[in-house]
Amino acid sequence: MEEAGREKDRTVAVVVEDTSAATKDAAAAVSTKPAKRYPLALWIAILGLIMLVGVYIFSLSLKQNGMLFGLMQANMIEKEREKPCHDPRIPDAEIPYVHYPTPNTYDREECACTGVRFFAILSMQRSGSGWVETLLNSHPNISSNGEIFSVKERRSNVTAITKTLDKLYNLDWYSSAAKNECTAAVGLKWMLNQGLMKHHQEMVKYFNRRGVSAIFLLRKNLLQRYVSILANAHDSAMKQLNGTHKAHVHSKDEAEILAQYKPTIDRKMLITELKRSDKLASDALVNFKNTRHIVLYYEDVVRNRTKLMDVLDFLRMPERKLSSRHVKIHTKQLCDHIDNWADVSNALMGTRFESFLNGSSR
Repeated sequence: MEEAGREKDRTVAVVVEDTSAATKDAAAAVSTKPAKRYPLALWIAILGLIMLVGVYIFSLSLKQNGMLFGLMQANMIEKEREKPCHDPRIPDAEIPYVHYPTPNTYDREECACTGVRFFAILSMQRSGSGWVETLLNSHPNISSNGEIFSVKERRSNVTAITKTLDKLYNLDWYSSAAKNECTAAVGLKWMLNQGLMKHHQEMVKYFNRRGVSAIFLLRKNLLQRYVSILANAHDSAMKQLNGTHKAHVHSKDEAEILAQYKPTIDRKMLITELKRSDKLASDALVNFKNTRHIVLYYEDVVRNRTKLMDVLDFLRMPERKLSSRHVKIHTKQLCDHIDNWADVSNALMGTRFESFLNGSSR
């Protein structure tokens, strides 16, 4: 019996050992089997397919956004047609730019159905915007309310900016230029460096949503503009007119006093400053290209006042003779307004700004 038991144990041990060996062999066989590899061409094809799908989805998104904007425009036109003040003579393309504000601070009374155009003069300091604005304000139907965003709190963020604009375009903004009840075009003067370019994406959306028309007023000769900036900064510090600083003057005597100052220009910084100003203006034109806008140059208006009739037509205002009390300060050749003219001339010769030296534009 004992022998039989030992024999049985040996048999079980052998079976266990054989099974263990077989398992190891099988594992070895599995581990030594080469991993399946996909050819490089297949991976490239898969990546290409993923890219094509992504481009297709992106194109669909753009198309849907375009269709959405078109539907919004159509919906806006239909809503305007349903309003009691709608003028059937206004073309469909013009409807988004004609508004009928209901101010919170007064009643428009008999002018409630007088359509109002919203506009913004987009410019840079010392580019003639103050002069042009006074010319437009001499029109009985136009109210341009000055450099509203010179106050930092009003441009501190997008919310502050839109809140200010909403108040202005609702005809609730009071200024000496406000014509209130029967205003047919209302706007402001807005410098590019006063939050406009910083928040340009939001402002383009606002302009398109609210139907605001942009009037770009720029200066071709940036050297003349730079001289005006330096001279204005000097008067701000020295207050040459009886202890008072005046950015704009209304008499030739005052203009002659201010024109006596000849700035000394840092030739090392001059090119950098001209490039910066040029880029700022160029970027603004690109960023706002999809808004309803017109581009006006100061030099063209000085030579030909009828250029302002283009602005009146742009705003759909009746033509009127426009006037301003502003008197031009720098009337002589540039060489007579710059103290170190030789240095400035040498710095600009051979550059893309060379034509500025003779008072021309590029």
